[in-house]
Amino acid sequence: MIRILSLVFCLFMLLGSAYASEPKFVVVIDAGHGGRDGGAVRGSYKEKDINLAVAKILGELIEANMKDVKVVYTRKTDVFVDLDKRAQIANKAKANLFISIHTNSTAAKSATVSGADTYILGLARSAENLEVAKRENSVILLEDDYTTKYEGFDPNSPESYIIFEFMSNKYMEQSLQFADLVQKDFRNIAKRTDRGVRQAGFLVLRKTSMPSVLIELGFINNANEAKYLSSRTGQRAMASSIYSGFQKYKKEFDKKQGRIDSTTDKEETVTTITEDIVIKKDKLDEEDMIITTTEKVDMPTENKTIVTRKTIETTLKKEQPSKTKEQPVKKVTETTVREKETKTKVTTTPDLTNKIEYRVQFLVTENRLPEKSLRFQGLSPVSYYKDGSSYKYTYGSTTDFNEITNIQREVRKKFKDAFVVKFKNGERIK
Repeated sequence: MIRILSLVFCLFMLLGSAYASEPKFVVVIDAGHGGRDGGAVRGSYKEKDINLAVAKILGELIEANMKDVKVVYTRKTDVFVDLDKRAQIANKAKANLFISIHTNSTAAKSATVSGADTYILGLARSAENLEVAKRENSVILLEDDYTTKYEGFDPNSPESYIIFEFMSNKYMEQSLQFADLVQKDFRNIAKRTDRGVRQAGFLVLRKTSMPSVLIELGFINNANEAKYLSSRTGQRAMASSIYSGFQKYKKEFDKKQGRIDSTTDKEETVTTITEDIVIKKDKLDEEDMIITTTEKVDMPTENKTIVTRKTIETTLKKEQPSKTKEQPVKKVTETTVREKETKTKVTTTPDLTNKIEYRVQFLVTENRLPEKSLRFQGLSPVSYYKDGSSYKYTYGSTTDFNEITNIQREVRKKFKDAFVVKFKNGERIK
């Protein structure tokens, strides 16, 4: 009997050891700028301070609620860190996700533009995106021997950014997935203007070997937004939005890895429903709590936790099914427009023989994307045609030019550089 109990005990210890040794998900949080690099500065507001405050709150949220996640910071104090060093920190940590946090600005002293956007690596397709990248990359001018380290890259020269057109980013799909989740929660939790997911050539993302995004929290030269982002309430709202997006991204990551969702096991002291955000009481004053429902949340005592409840739980559940009902991608051949059949439905298009057909082109890739690619950002149905070695994707189809311009306005909310193209008998007219 004693021998059996001993064997059972040893087996229990071995299983416990194996479970404990399972590698943690590693997220690197990068607070942009720092030290002698203040980033964008307007009056008493400094980008480096806003970035660091939001980064630390985000890290605290993850550490308090997701025990199977390891948080690594590129900086936790007001110090200067080279751009290439930030990527090195992430690669050395073998991170699963890299989040670089910044605050936006325009060249003007003051501006009325507002809102948050999230960037993934790529070639900037608009002057606005290029200007953001140039401003963020100009920090290398403060580094020693930057021309050697960055292979002659000139952050102020548009020609230097051509390199990003030929870069193959195998993590683009995951980066876009996380970016999209964050933008939705900026809109739903923090109630900020959603400026969408964008692409630009950021040096800090160039050499990261994992899904990576660069977040612009808002505009520091917008007086109201700068005041909000510099407040405790604003910083916690923005960090909570990123955290919520991270929770969803991690949940999908765990499913793909065949792991148990770590967020389903709540502490006994937390009496809450799914997807609540938990913040340690000593990290949050009662007056700063972000409670966006009319329900009251019981204030815990002593060292228990404070729970802030999100309003988007039911909204997300209602929206989710619609995201899975995307129509198949339609292929445009040289002579005709062919619709792809599904098992239950055949989609047809009107007869466009000998008529000018207008579409909105919004995306170009080297490799053909899958039918339900996240890079379409919800546009459906989507068509594509091949031009040389590139695949070019379009949305909408009409012979009415006024109608296509209205469609273009809608597409530009997601893809800023979308433009109208013409077809006749299935062939692109250039």
